[in-house]
Amino acid sequence: MTKDISPFAQDSFSATCSSITNGIISFFLLILVTVFPLIVHNSYFDILETKYMCFYLTVLIMLGFLLIAGLIMLFIDQKEFQGIHTKALFGKLKPCNWKSTFSIADFAVFIFWLASVISTLQSEYFYESFWGNEGRYSGLFLMTLYVALYFTVSHFWHAKAWMFHCFLAASMIVCLIGISDAFYMDLLHFRTHMKQEQYVIFVSTIGNINSYTAYTSVFMGLATAMFTTTYKRSNCIWYYLCMVVSFFAIILGSSDNAYLALGALFAFLPFLVFRKKQGIVRYCITIATFATVIQCIDFICQTIPDKVSPPESLFKVLVNLPGLSVLVIGLWLCSGIIWYLLTKKGNPGNHPEKRFVRVWTGFIAFCFLAVCLVLIDANLLGHGTRYGSLSSYLVFNDQWGTNRGFIWRKSLEFFGQFPLSHKLFGFGPDTFGILTTKTSFKEMLATTGQIFDTAHNEYLQYLLTIGPIALIAYLVFLINSCQHMIRYTVRKFPFENAMVPYTSGCLFAIICYSFQAFVNLNLPIITPLLWLMLSMGTAIATEHNPQKKASDLS
Repeated sequence: MTKDISPFAQDSFSATCSSITNGIISFFLLILVTVFPLIVHNSYFDILETKYMCFYLTVLIMLGFLLIAGLIMLFIDQKEFQGIHTKALFGKLKPCNWKSTFSIADFAVFIFWLASVISTLQSEYFYESFWGNEGRYSGLFLMTLYVALYFTVSHFWHAKAWMFHCFLAASMIVCLIGISDAFYMDLLHFRTHMKQEQYVIFVSTIGNINSYTAYTSVFMGLATAMFTTTYKRSNCIWYYLCMVVSFFAIILGSSDNAYLALGALFAFLPFLVFRKKQGIVRYCITIATFATVIQCIDFICQTIPDKVSPPESLFKVLVNLPGLSVLVIGLWLCSGIIWYLLTKKGNPGNHPEKRFVRVWTGFIAFCFLAVCLVLIDANLLGHGTRYGSLSSYLVFNDQWGTNRGFIWRKSLEFFGQFPLSHKLFGFGPDTFGILTTKTSFKEMLATTGQIFDTAHNEYLQYLLTIGPIALIAYLVFLINSCQHMIRYTVRKFPFENAMVPYTSGCLFAIICYSFQAFVNLNLPIITPLLWLMLSMGTAIATEHNPQKKASDLS
């Protein structure tokens, strides 16, 4: 005889299961957002291996705990509730329910993983493709953990505000250490084992300046978006402080990939925040603050030039702009005037200002067209010299971007010479170094004086190593995830909705990372943060979706 089960008991069991699952995920997420950025072992000598080990052990242990907890829940459900919750859960995994259970991003990331599996299986270097041990450990094993982390967090984690604050706090420490390194303080005493010429190359607890500024770009995107969208005054002050520190850190980091992150942040943020008067004012404050930071760095470099490592490359141009002080004062005055004009008639948060979005759209379209015309003039028409010091950024050749032009050109040549199987599924995950040393070792040394084991372009790297199918799936995954967050953010206006700042923060952390990835490496030091932001942002948008999450057992 089957005993009757009350709805209250079923709901209580579902809530308990959800709470346990969420608690396990939250604990290990806390490790990833705090311990992972800060952990070091033997200075910079084994920082890649240390970060890699921290990430994969954390994710594997989390998955192990979740598996054990899940089996216990299934056993209790079978014994106490005749498997009602289990049947409901697995019912959502049936093909007929996939449309309501999984998003386009979910399907895309699965195709990305499946194509990576096929790439590994058809590679001549199966072992190296699986582990990535001949590259930067970004083989199939690590990709599998990325995908597992995404599905686990996005479908089973209930977003917590304190998790984002913990990440901001840890990132503040990372950036403050990096800033102190720019002032030759060496708080961690890592430079005692380094050559003096390497002092400006390795910083903070991240390592290479390219990786450091990539990390800072994620922090900057998160903090800036949260500052411009939050309505709580206490949070606003905290986010503003984080944003200021991120600006100092990314400028003093002196890495070229930061330009793309900054450009993407300032170009795309208005499309979101200009929908509110408060957002317009906050954006103006952000621009004025960035200019002020540049002015402060310029003042410091002129006052104590022997105590600080000055910004290089394009940042050197920025800090030496004529009339910079006047520009800073003008931006703050404009911010005050705009604040007065937008708020004098009442509450700044009552009505969306669509006209500002339209004006900004036109401005960005004009800027994009202007850049295209300049690039055509500098490259196709051969007038690069007329742009002076900027010609090194505008004219594309083998020396462009510290020889990135050479390896990008060779990468496309490699792809053109691939057999059909490699044209579809690549040479094998993280086997770029094997490919280059096997085919162009002498040419690389003769032309650039260095050996490339990555394409220094994450998307080009994916094209060669895991193929165009995986690359397209990855891009669809990124774009659809961002669209999902945008829809949630816009739908939840006004800004007074508590979760909007966190979703917008994740969105712009992803955008900043994705743009700097055009000239940077895919490393287990930084890339886990992209997947974390994707997972956490999607979790918020999914949790507040009218449809229930796949983790619901009721």
